[in-house]
Amino acid sequence: MKLSADLLAFAGRVGHDFKTPAYLIRAVTHSSMSSVHRDDNQRLEFLGDRVLGLVMADALLNADPNATEGQLAPRFNALVRRETCADVARQIDLGAVLKLGRSEMKSGGRRKEALLADAMEAVIAAVYQDAGFEAARRVVLNLWGDRIGQVEEDARDAKTALQEWAQARGEVPPHYTEIARSGPDHAPQFTIAVQLASGPSEQATAGSKRQAEQAAAAALLQKVLT
Repeated sequence: MKLSADLLAFAGRVGHDFKTPAYLIRAVTHSSMSSVHRDDNQRLEFLGDRVLGLVMADALLNADPNATEGQLAPRFNALVRRETCADVARQIDLGAVLKLGRSEMKSGGRRKEALLADAMEAVIAAVYQDAGFEAARRVVLNLWGDRIGQVEEDARDAKTALQEWAQARGEVPPHYTEIARSGPDHAPQFTIAVQLASGPSEQATAGSKRQAEQAAAAALLQKVLT
């Protein structure tokens, strides 16, 4: 079995020369394309999630030997969360080589964040199965690149900060409400409002509920602190 020209080019973007092409082919095969469960990328996704977690945990420990578990946890979450995996997938144009069923293709599956994130984890697992942990770690560290060094800023959690601000003043936690959703299924836009019991409120729009909540919280936090 040989890789097609587009998958060969993709493997170059990943930074790994696959000795067993079948691993990569399976990693980019979505369940909508395969009628046989073992031939799609779901099992690889499960494995890749664990490989990615170990690589990132080790990288964070080495980067900051004095960090506490409480400091490391949000950094870790920022590096392995779905949005980050999907961002890396877009960086190497993973969507272009995904093997999708007709329904997923029509609904814009090549751009769906969850689908891209899952496939990215499957690709990591494919590298791991093809050449072992060190090869997978090299690929992950290369693809994640500066994100690891800049994770402290990315890990700032506006929702947590806002809740802590409210609780310090004897207030109940902020209340979040989805007030609008627009756009196609493959690229939705969510508008979330957040309000404090004392009255101040803000809202924000983003491509996921989590991002919109964080943006709304950040805006409200800036309002109450100024």
